[in-house]
Amino acid sequence: MDEIVTIDLFGEEFRFKPDNQVENPEQVVQDLKKYIKEAESLFKNKTSGKNKIVILLLAAMNLSKDFHELKMQHSKLENEINNRISSLIEKIDKGIE
Repeated sequence: MDEIVTIDLFGEEFRFKPDNQVENPEQVVQDLKKYIKEAESLFKNKTSGKNKIVILLLAAMNLSKDFHELKMQHSKLENEINNRISSLIEKIDKGIE
């Protein structure tokens, strides 16, 4: 993937080249902009230089929180699936005996 992705933050354009593991880099940009817009909405005044950093930090914290929650949900689902598989294997083993 040789695509260069552009993101506009606070009127400044940034470009990056995503690695090959990023399936949809434009969606990643849109998601990030959504988190930034939500954080920015908490500030009534025009964004100053200091506020830009705070807004980005808040967006990063919210994104991190959501990522952590998804990891926990994934882990819980994985455990439930493993328990079900173990239970089914036990039932199959008992049925074979």
